[in-house]
Formats: sequence, C-alpha cells, structure tokens
Amino acid sequence: PPNRPGGGRPPPRPAKILPKPRWLKAAPATSPKYRELRSTVRSLGLATVCEEARCPNIGDCWGGGHGQTSDGATAEEAEHFGTATATIMIMGDTCTRGCSFCAVKTSRKPPPLDADEPDKVARAVSEWGLDYVVLTSVDRDDLEDQGSEHFRRVVQELKRVTTDRGNTLIVEALTPDFQGDRELIANVATSGLDVFAHNVETVERLTPRVRDRRAGYRQTMDVLEHAKAANPGVLTKTSIMLGLGETDDEVRTTMEDLRARDVDVVTFGQYLQPTRRHLHVKEYVTPEKFEEWRVVAEEEMGFRYCASGPLVRSSYKAGEFFMRNMVRERERSAREGVAA
Repeated sequence: PPNRPGGGRPPPRPAKILPKPRWLKAAPATSPKYRELRSTVRSLGLATVCEEARCPNIGDCWGGGHGQTSDGATAEEAEHFGTATATIMIMGDTCTRGCSFCAVKTSRKPPPLDADEPDKVARAVSEWGLDYVVLTSVDRDDLEDQGSEHFRRVVQELKRVTTDRGNTLIVEALTPDFQGDRELIANVATSGLDVFAHNVETVERLTPRVRDRRAGYRQTMDVLEHAKAANPGVLTKTSIMLGLGETDDEVRTTMEDLRARDVDVVTFGQYLQPTRRHLHVKEYVTPEKFEEWRVVAEEEMGFRYCASGPLVRSSYKAGEFFMRNMVRERERSAREGVAA
C-alpha cells in the first residue's frame, strides 16, 4: 500500500488483543504548559515526535509533570523534572520508511525541507527557555544526503542562538541511520551536539519484522560505533522496545553488542500498538522486570545510565537530569585538564 513504502503488508490481527495492565497509565494532556507549548509548535509550523508518534507521555512531558523522579530527589532534580520538555521532529512530519511499530506518516516523496527550520527551532527553544533539547527527525531517503546537512544546521543554529544569549544548551539528537553512510553520520556527530542517539528498537531476530527493510540491526550498530569514532567526546544512546516477543537471552545479546560499540546510555520501554494497522503487542512487561533490566544494564553491563520502565521512551525526560550532569562533568574534566 502507498502508506507503507518499505514495510510490506500490515501485520495480521491476532485472535485476541491483549488488554492493557493497570500500570500503563499516563498523565492527561490538559495543563496550561501543555497548551502553551502546543501553541508555539503550531505558530512556527514545527512538528514534534510527541504528537506524530502518539507518545503516551505528552501530557507529562509538555505539562512539566514529575514523571520518573524518585522520592529522594534533590531540589535541583525536582526543579528539572518539573520543567516542560518536548522533542522537536525536524525535516517534516512524513517519513520515507514504513516501520511496523511507528505511527508517523509515510511517503516515498515527502514535501521539501523548510530552509527556515533551523531559525524556527531556535526561536521555539528560546521561547520555552529550555537548557536541554531533544531533536529527532524522520528518515529522508529521497534526499541526496538524507538530510544530514540540514540536521547539522539545526544543531549549530540552536547552539549559536543560545550562546549569543549567554546561555548553555545541551542538544541531544535522535538521528536516522543515513543509510549507514559514514560521512553523513560524522557530519551530524561533529555538529556540536552533546548526545548522539540512534535507536536499535529491538533484538536482531525481530528486526526484519519490526523495522523497515532498509533499517538493519548491524547497520544501527555501525551507526552508533561510527558516531563515537567521529566524535569520541560525544555521549551515545539507544533505545529498546520490549513486549514484541523477544527473549531475555536476545535482550542480553543486544546489550552486549551495544557495549562492544561503547554505547553509553540505553533505555527500555514497553511497545504500545499505536493503531490497529500496526504490529501487535506480544507481552506487557511488568515494572519489576523493567527494573531488573536497569540493574543488568548499569551494574552488570557497564552502561553509564539506563532509564527503564513501561512508559519510558528514547527521548523521555527521565534521563535528562543524569545526561545533563554527565555532559557537565565531561566539560569540567576538559577544563581541568587544560588548566593542569
């Protein structure tokens, strides 16, 4: 069908759709802060992955909820988690790929890029007063460089505007795979961003079923490895969805593959079927199991940080306080090294 350029036929419907468990409840999108951010997004003609991918956390993140904070959070942590966060999706709202899990619109020939988008994104972030922003994008296989230079320009404009105003902005970029082209990957990895994220999404066995045929498991590993090689100072990050039929051994193997590429951060979240056309949930993983994976990631595998929970998403604010501190620590170490 035309709305699934690389994903083949829609998945067959199972005899019975699993009912959602009690722990899968998200905050409603009703707060004044939510309405304020939505107004800015609309007025500047921007897209957010929060809306396009039907993220369940939009009310919490945009509304400045306290989401994943713990009871022992410091005042600084509580202040951060009370700040509204949105993930801006650049290069349009239409993807050239058709993954079986994703609700973003697809087309072989999306509209052209908006040359003014770098300025619009910088204006939006400036209005929101953020100190940590997540950029993501659709895949643009229709473009000669798959949008690599455009992505780089957005990051650089964000950094320029905030620096000119005497502020410091941490930029996380959740990137496409650029068809594995190392030059295009390096172009984004060296743009001035602080966190380079690219999602593996699932285990190797399930990748052909879950992702578009052009998005290979090994290609994703290569993207993350080359981003670190192109910019050794950058933090690398990826996300894994659970509940698609993966085994524990397969999850462990995926984590080992990621650590072999020196990936710093991993997140785990429950796959939720966005519409009846999309891949069906095989299992609802319990919060206790998500906590087990967090312990394995941080204490056994050596990831610097892991956010793990049913409603955690790759760009969810749960990890931003820690990520921000890691970047600050890196900057301090660099300054001290120069001083010594």
